Amino acid sequence: MPKRRFHPRLGALALFALSMLHCQERSAPTLRSLAPRPLPRLTRPAAAAVEVYGESIPTSATRWDLKDADVFVHGAPWDGVLPKGPVLLVPDERTYLVQVAPLLAKLDDGEVETWLLHPSKRVAFRIVLRDESAFGRWLDEPKPGKVRIIQRSDGLELVTNMGKLPGFDPNGPTVPSLAGELDLSLLREGLAKLKERFGSEELCVVPSFGSPLQKTAELLTGNYPAERAPLFKELSLVYPRPRAKPR
Repeated sequence: MPKRRFHPRLGALALFALSMLHCQERSAPTLRSLAPRPLPRLTRPAAAAVEVYGESIPTSATRWDLKDADVFVHGAPWDGVLPKGPVLLVPDERTYLVQVAPLLAKLDDGEVETWLLHPSKRVAFRIVLRDESAFGRWLDEPKPGKVRIIQRSDGLELVTNMGKLPGFDPNGPTVPSLAGELDLSLLREGLAKLKERFGSEELCVVPSFGSPLQKTAELLTGNYPAERAPLFKELSLVYPRPRAKPR
């Protein structure tokens, strides 16, 4: 029986097919490459205190002094009437968020432009008030980022809809406290990384409802690497809306 001869053209075609298959295998994306890019990590140690930046104190706002659970306007107890213009909240060190929740709900429902004074008395921050229901609806919006600061007793968590921004201690908060004080330098670095990553314009602050309102006002300067130059244009504050009393 005569031997079959291997045609050289068939051999060339076979080599070409093998090379194309090899190229496809090399160019095919891996599962790792298809995964979302991980969040950046904060790795440097905590830094010293930084400059306080924010917005100019609005001269047209009515100043409301918060002392414990009481509100004073021009030195007199507040009469319950909402002003037509903006309000500047000035909490003392004994005013806790849960104490002023009924007041915040009234400002929220009345759509009153609300500002919060920094404890240094040099700058203020315009805040959008969100109760827990509004915060949930905000989280459900199909937008990238959803950057928020979770205020804890031991520091701050910087969280997105892709998870927590890791700090130099993966088991601790993103921005740990320094002897009970906020590390504003590290906070600004973390927020700048998230702004660069997502490009969003909203930052939501979720304090512990038992936090002093002054401490919350203090951390808002972390959104400002320079005077009147916020990283995120909209600052919102989550508060606990009081439950309606049963009739």
